[in-house]
Amino acid sequence: QVQLLESGGGLVQAWGSLRLSCVISGRASTSAMGWFRQAPGKEREFVAAISYNGAKTYYADSVQGRFTISTDNARTMLLQMNSLKPEDTASYFCVTYYSDYPRDPSHGMDYWGQGTQVTVFS
Repeated sequence: QVQLLESGGGLVQAWGSLRLSCVISGRASTSAMGWFRQAPGKEREFVAAISYNGAKTYYADSVQGRFTISTDNARTMLLQMNSLKPEDTASYFCVTYYSDYPRDPSHGMDYWGQGTQVTVFS
């Protein structure tokens, strides 16, 4: 059984930093990994993704330059979030993909975590 376990969410003041982690277990093959988020009353949106070997990264325009995604062994993924803004407040979900190199990282997800809450206050 594939499991994605997120951690690292919390409450932070604007311009602060948080680091999210996701541990992936039970998956027989490698895949790209990523993060989505959903704020109350809003659609779920793509945040960032990384190929299984870390060679390629993808970012939403809204987080480019502030967030950094990384992986060290294709089973653990980190999202370093700097210069956080109140509009970054959301539940953040770890995902894996059918592909090692998704053509469009907003599609093609096969597994989801339960989410971790990030709240940024001004």
